[in-house]
Amino acid sequence: MTIDPTVSTEVLTRLKRARGQLDGVIAMIEDGRSCTDVVTQLAAVSKALDRAGFKIVATGLRQCWESPGKAPMTQEELEKLFLSLA
Repeated sequence: MTIDPTVSTEVLTRLKRARGQLDGVIAMIEDGRSCTDVVTQLAAVSKALDRAGFKIVATGLRQCWESPGKAPMTQEELEKLFLSLA
């Protein structure tokens, strides 16, 4: 499976945002910030990574579900379906 360039761009944007958030978490720990603040930001990083992964999986599912005579699900429909499993 190859990733559609549009999807690739979106995934890369999400991953770069997550990288920035993770750098922020590291700095927070080094600066001695509160556990609550650190955990909140760490949860945001985790969610960003999950969403990037879901986007890639949804693309694969969409390719598998497309068949002649059947209307393909949209990317958003597949993402919503997959996220409901999480």
